[in-house]
Amino acid sequence: MKNRKFFKLGLIMLSLMLVLAACGKAKEPEGGGNASDAPGGEAKTLEAIKKRDKLVVGVKYDTNLFGLKDPGTGQVNGFDIDIAKAIAKKLLGDENKIELKEVTSKTRIPMLNKGDIDAIIATMTISEERKKEVDFTDVYFKAGQSLLVKKGSPIKSIDDVKGKKGIKVLAVKGSTSAKNIREKAPDAQVLEFENYQEAFTALKSGKGEALTTDNAILFGMMKQDANYEVVGGTFTDEPYGIAIRKGDAEFVKAVNDTLKEMKDSGEYAKIHEKWIGEKPAQ
Repeated sequence: MKNRKFFKLGLIMLSLMLVLAACGKAKEPEGGGNASDAPGGEAKTLEAIKKRDKLVVGVKYDTNLFGLKDPGTGQVNGFDIDIAKAIAKKLLGDENKIELKEVTSKTRIPMLNKGDIDAIIATMTISEERKKEVDFTDVYFKAGQSLLVKKGSPIKSIDDVKGKKGIKVLAVKGSTSAKNIREKAPDAQVLEFENYQEAFTALKSGKGEALTTDNAILFGMMKQDANYEVVGGTFTDEPYGIAIRKGDAEFVKAVNDTLKEMKDSGEYAKIHEKWIGEKPAQ
């Protein structure tokens, strides 16, 4: 009988030890080597950045003026890159304490929510649909959707695409531009590509009559090849925001404070003029 009591007591103690061990594991931070130590609604991105001493940002590699990788040097330069560097300098005291990771319109939100990056600074339009998945900072750039065509094209504006079947318009997967053009010109055939360089190459090879996205991005393509031009003005408003994991209000505030300081000091205007060729509208 005595041995039986000791046996039962031993089982109880073993059970308690297993429960305590399981609780200890549950408290271990998730994410491993990811950009954030706690991705999701309880993310403490700012804390993770300071602990790591590096800001990890998702940017475009194929978008002239905003984020374009030089194949010769491997450097990525553009408007979005300079904004990212300014944030790194504010948070960590050094603009070089930054890691840039390539994103596309299709991959950027999954990469952010997985914890691969701390923020998205990649010509990303703020929309109600996207707000369901991520939080946005204040607007840091105002753009509008337009059309890029070969010089001499009969297409001069969105009106020349509306109601005409057979016209092929090129766009990028996961972009608001693809959705907008289908709404504005439902008879047009929309062909979607992985990124802007693929879409521009397709336009130059005659796979479509026009390419559509934000005018700021199209101006970069026009700068690459003077045989193409942006026509017809804009037919949407595309306010760009910096995307941050849902629920991370602390990091959103830190970035918003940085953007405000940049605008108040004139640093933002200098970056805008450097890449866009003019000071931002007041």
